[in-house]
Amino acid sequence: MSRHAKEQTSDGAGGLRHDDHGADYARDDFLRCLEVWGGNTETTDKISVPGIDTVVYSRPHNGDESGGDLYYVSLCGSGNISRFAVADVSGHGAGADHFATSLKKLIRKHINTPNQAKFTRALNAEFNRISEEGRFATAVLMTYYAPTDHLIVSNAGHPRPLFYRASTGEWMHLGPEMPMDLLASDALEVGVSNLPLGVLEPTDYEQFALRLEVGDLVVVYTDSILEAAPPGGEQLGEHGLLKLAGEVDPAEPEQFVERFVSLVRERQQVKEFQDDATVMLLHANNADPARPSLKEAMGMLGRLIGLVPVIRKPASG
Repeated sequence: MSRHAKEQTSDGAGGLRHDDHGADYARDDFLRCLEVWGGNTETTDKISVPGIDTVVYSRPHNGDESGGDLYYVSLCGSGNISRFAVADVSGHGAGADHFATSLKKLIRKHINTPNQAKFTRALNAEFNRISEEGRFATAVLMTYYAPTDHLIVSNAGHPRPLFYRASTGEWMHLGPEMPMDLLASDALEVGVSNLPLGVLEPTDYEQFALRLEVGDLVVVYTDSILEAAPPGGEQLGEHGLLKLAGEVDPAEPEQFVERFVSLVRERQQVKEFQDDATVMLLHANNADPARPSLKEAMGMLGRLIGLVPVIRKPASG
């Protein structure tokens, strides 16, 4: 996909619109520079960053106020680096809330760092800490680098996300085992210097990258979606979930998550999931970061020095 192709005013597929100059910071659903959005409460919300429109669905189990599924989106000061995280920590209550706070702090600390390896290692240290409390956690961390349209992915023991390539109409699992023509094996191609690809020592998490094209979709979910099962029946599983994704119209990304979750419930005869349930959709529109207005620049300065809040809470579901 050539860079000039990103000047389109619409993705042509029912997605959120962007003007000819790139990302529209004036929109209410657009994340401002140096903001962090997310939490571990119920939500069905939309948030956008340069190049990516995101839809998040999350439901704590049994209608609890907060749960062990966490979701975050952040945007760096230049608008070039967006970060997405979905984590699943065992249990609920104060322990899960504490982990949510720790994850939020890590995201804030690394908000301007192009290389997410440091973030991944810091998260691994936090995982080790909570394991001493008898808890366990998994996560998917993703960094979108707008200048080259690359998505850098680290999977920390989490179920593999789903990936839709718009140019071929094909669904597949998102992982380092994908066809090499989709993966960027050279860090220089990604445009982030000293980016390690492969296993991140001392963890066993593998990091890889691919270039997103307009209309591509990435679907991250927690294990309760994967484990949905009818009474006395089999769990949906990775391949069953991939098959269901192929039955939802990818040309309407704003409605995709709602329809996807509804289809899982219908096919598996599930009224309520057996644990917290979260789905995060990334839809690539490949809009470039726009030059911030004076008002936005002043707001960014305020967030840098602590005068303006950097945390945006999601809308309730």
